[in-house]
Formats: sequence, structure tokens, C-alpha cells
Amino acid sequence: MCRRSVCRHTYFVFMKKQDLLFIAVVAALLLPFFVCEPVYRWYQAFNAGHGMVMSFVKFALLSTLGEMLGMRISAGVYCRKGFGVLPRMLVWGVLGMGINAAMIIFSNGTPVLMRYLGMTDAVEVFRSEGLSWGKAAVAFAVSVSMNTFFAPVFMTLHKVTDTHILATGGTLAGFFRPIRMGEILAGLNWRVLWGFVFKKTIPLFWFPAHTVTFLLPGNMRVLFAALLGVVLGVLLAIGARKGEKR
Repeated sequence: MCRRSVCRHTYFVFMKKQDLLFIAVVAALLLPFFVCEPVYRWYQAFNAGHGMVMSFVKFALLSTLGEMLGMRISAGVYCRKGFGVLPRMLVWGVLGMGINAAMIIFSNGTPVLMRYLGMTDAVEVFRSEGLSWGKAAVAFAVSVSMNTFFAPVFMTLHKVTDTHILATGGTLAGFFRPIRMGEILAGLNWRVLWGFVFKKTIPLFWFPAHTVTFLLPGNMRVLFAALLGVVLGVLLAIGARKGEKR
């Protein structure tokens, strides 16, 4: 076997081990909640009493895993020097609390606005049990309002913190240095942010995805939104590739 073939074989085996390890970690994190009734009951009780804390934990874990999966797609590895797993978990945790707050604000405020605009039973329909076309319409309106007013700011802030983490070597100490906000904002690839992230992913993916989110029971919404963070990691990887091609 030639040297090139040996290198390719070694690389394939290494990547396969990485993939298996990633799958094992994800399974270890999620499986107990599905197969162990006491663990699931504890999660439900703690989530009901400490929603913001659980929002931090869910997004810190799941969305960071999503970014690692995105790196696997874009760069062939789950983590590399300077990636900054711990700073990213911290950022995602804080952003997760912001997302939870936004979901509370828009899920309560949008139906009230719809009632003001003429759909007199919007609040009652949205809070009703089961599914209906009226409830789906209100859920879609909540999703559109949240993703129109909140998502662009959230995505831009995430990109700023992501750039800051990379610029400071991916360390926790580096992360707590002052963020050069103006410099980072001036250097962002706004063509990709607008042309792909804002203009395409928000209406084509996030509008329908969060419509489904707002049709779920209240105690499941944040978890589902955190799971969508895995999808976000893939979308960010695609956006990064688009940015490299320009």
C-alpha cells in the first residue's frame, strides 16, 4: 500500500472515531431523559421551577454541539485550536436565556396585538388545547414577529461574540477582554449575513420552524428551540462556506 493510501486510511479511521465519540457524547447527554423515568421527572420539576437556568443549560450544551457539528461539515473536525468550546457554551447559555425571554414576550404580546387588530379571540385560540388552523395562524404570527424583530439582532450579536472568541484564541480569559464592537461590526461579511442568514434562513427555515415551536406545550418550547440550535450550527457552517467563496 502506497504512503498516500496509508494516509487516507489513517485519516478515515481517525474521522470515524471522532464521529463515534461525538455520537456517544450526544447519546449520553440525551438518552437518560428518554429511558429513565426519575431523570425525566426531575427534569420536568426543575424546568418548571427554574426555567431560565434550564434555558442556559439547554442552549449551552445543545447549541454548542450544533456548532461543533457545523465545524465538522465545514472543516472536517469537531473542534480545533482556538475554537473555544467553553466560551461558546457561556455565550450560548446567555443567549439561550435571551431566547427564552423573547419567546415569553412575543408569545404573550403578539396574540394581544392580533386581538387589537381585529382577531378578537386570538389570545384564547392560542392558549387552547389541541391544534386548529386558528392556533396555527397565531403561532405563525408569533414566529414571524419574533424572528423579524429579535432574530437579526440575536444573530448579529452571536456573530460578534463568535468573532471575538476566535480573535482571542478561544480561551475563557481572552473572552473576558473588552469586545471591539465597532471594529468587529465593520469587518463582518454583511453580504452573507443579509443575503443568506437574514434573507433566506429566517423566512424559509426559522418562520416555519418556530411556528412548530409555538404549537408545542409551553414547557417544551425552549427545549425544542435549543434542539434547533443543532440545525443553526449546520446553517452557520453553510454560511461560512458561502463567505469563503466570495
